[in-house]
Amino acid sequence: MVSFTHREPGTCAARWQQAGLEQISALEPEKLFNETTSVIVLAAHPDDESLGAGGLISMALERGIKVHVIACSFGEASHPDSKTHTAAQLASLRKAELAQAMDRLQPQGTHAGRLHLHCLGLGDGQLETQQEQIRAALEQHAGEGCLIASTYRGDGHPDHEILGRIAAACAAAHGACHLEFPIWYWHWAQPGRQVGWKHWHRLALDAASAKAKGRALEAHRSQTLPLSDLPGDEVLLGAGFMRHFTQGAEIFRATWPGHKDAASAPATFDELYSQREDPWEYRSSRYEQRKQQILLASLPRERYGAVLELGCSIGVQSAELARRCATLLAVDASATALAQARDAVASMDHVTLLQATVPEQFPQLEPGSVELVVLSEIGYFLAADELDQVLADSADALAAGGELVLCHWLHPIEGWPLDGEAVHRMASGLGFERIVEHREADFLLEILRKPAGAHG
Repeated sequence: MVSFTHREPGTCAARWQQAGLEQISALEPEKLFNETTSVIVLAAHPDDESLGAGGLISMALERGIKVHVIACSFGEASHPDSKTHTAAQLASLRKAELAQAMDRLQPQGTHAGRLHLHCLGLGDGQLETQQEQIRAALEQHAGEGCLIASTYRGDGHPDHEILGRIAAACAAAHGACHLEFPIWYWHWAQPGRQVGWKHWHRLALDAASAKAKGRALEAHRSQTLPLSDLPGDEVLLGAGFMRHFTQGAEIFRATWPGHKDAASAPATFDELYSQREDPWEYRSSRYEQRKQQILLASLPRERYGAVLELGCSIGVQSAELARRCATLLAVDASATALAQARDAVASMDHVTLLQATVPEQFPQLEPGSVELVVLSEIGYFLAADELDQVLADSADALAAGGELVLCHWLHPIEGWPLDGEAVHRMASGLGFERIVEHREADFLLEILRKPAGAHG
C-alpha cells in the first residue's frame, strides 16, 4: 500500500495531461450502454461516486438505464481533528450532501432512468472488516446486463481498494463489465513511474452530463470547502485536486466480461494445482523439458549474481536457475504451487520463495540490483496495464546490461485478454536490445538486454 496524505502537493492534473492522458483509448458510450440494463456504482464514501463516476451515472440515466449507487460509509472520518464537528455530525452532514448530489444527477423527464441510493452506514476506514455486508448489498442488485463501477483496486486508500476487489469478484461471477475509477491515484502516482494508466479508457462526457457532474460535486461542500477557519477544519479536496475530475471526461480501468486479470491468479491456480500436481507436466513432458533446455542454453552468461524469476510455478525451472546464480528470488501467486517449489529447492539456501501477485505485490528491490529477470509463461495471465507495470518494475530492478528473459506459448489463451505475441510486443516497448530470439510453432523465446548506460 502506498503512503500519502491529502496535504501533499501531489501530481497536478496538467502533468497527467502532458503525459498523454487525453490520448488513451476512448470508451464509446453507445458500445458501453448498448446491452446494459442497470449500472451499479460502489462507493466507499460520499463524493467518490461523483468524483469518479458522476458523468457515467448521468449518461446512463439519460439513456433510460436505472442506476444503483451503494455508499458504504458516510465518510465520518474525513476530518479527525475537527473541533467543530464530531464524527456523528460529519456523517449526518455528508449523508445530506450525498442525497443532494444524487438529486442533481437525476435527469428530469419520463424517459430517464431512476437513480436509487443505498446507504449502508458502515464504518469509515473499516470496510475491510465489513466485506460480507458489502457483498450482500452488491449481490442484491447485480444480475444479467448489469455494469459494475467501483473505486480502483490500486487507488492507495484501503477502503477504495477493498471495494474494487469485491466489485471485481462480483462482476466476474455475473459476467459483467467492471469499470474501476481512480480517485487518490491521480494524486500520488507519477505518470512515468506508474504506467498502467496508458491502457485505461477515457469516457468523454456530453455537455449535459458534464454539467450534472459539476453540480453534484458542488454538493459535497464539506470536502471541497473548509468546515471553518479553525485548525482541523481545512479543506480536504483542494482546487488542484479537483481539477483531476473537471476535465470533461472520466477515466476507467475496464475489465470486460469473460476476461481475467492478476487478481484472479491466486484462486485460479491454487484450484488448478490442487486438482493436478503438475498441470503443465513440467516434470514429464518432452516439450516442456526441451523448452526449458533451450531457455537455459540461451542465457548469455554462465553465472549471474541476483536473479528474479516471476511465475516460478512448482520450481522445476527455479532449481536449474539456482545452479547458475548467487541468489534467486522466485515468485508465484499460488501458495499450492510454492509448496511443491519448496521441495524442489529445499537444499538451496540461496533461494528465496515468495508468494505474491504482481504487479501489486512486486518485490521491493533496489533499482539496478538484479542481473537477470525471467518472465516465463506468466505475461498473458495479466491484463495489459498490469503487464506494462510488471515490465516497468522489472526494468527498474535490472542493472545496466542486465537481461530480461521472456518465453511464452503462442496459441490462444482462453479467458485472458493477452496472448504470447501481445506479451512480447509490449516488452519490445522497453527499448532494450534483443540479443536472443528463438521462435517455434508453439512458443517464442526472447532475451532483451538493458542498455549499458541505463540506470534503475
